[in-house]
Amino acid sequence: MEKALKRYLLISLGSLSVIIGSIGAVLPILPTTPFLILALACFSKSSHRFHRMLLNNKWFGPVLTEWEKNKTISRQVKLRSMALVIISFSISIIILSGRTELQLTLVVLGLVALAVIYQLKESEPPK
Repeated sequence: MEKALKRYLLISLGSLSVIIGSIGAVLPILPTTPFLILALACFSKSSHRFHRMLLNNKWFGPVLTEWEKNKTISRQVKLRSMALVIISFSISIIILSGRTELQLTLVVLGLVALAVIYQLKESEPPK
């Protein structure tokens, strides 16, 4: 019974993480990658089917596979992620013109997101 409960909790947490990560692909405040990595970890311990589905996903699969194998991301993914953070946060800051507190909050959150992405280890480029 405990094993089944743990499995269902991990599947639920993994599913919620996929949903939040997918929303994060559109909204600048929510990060995508950490939630998908959390989902991958949950599914690896609870559902091989869902785990494979994430790894075989057209958009997220290659990055998650690289993360699972080496705990690294490619430089291209890193730069693309940083560019998306800059673009999405800039748009949000412009939309919130006149609301200085919210704009400053977004600047801080954006800088934190950029710092986290910058610190991720890069995979070796193919030779």
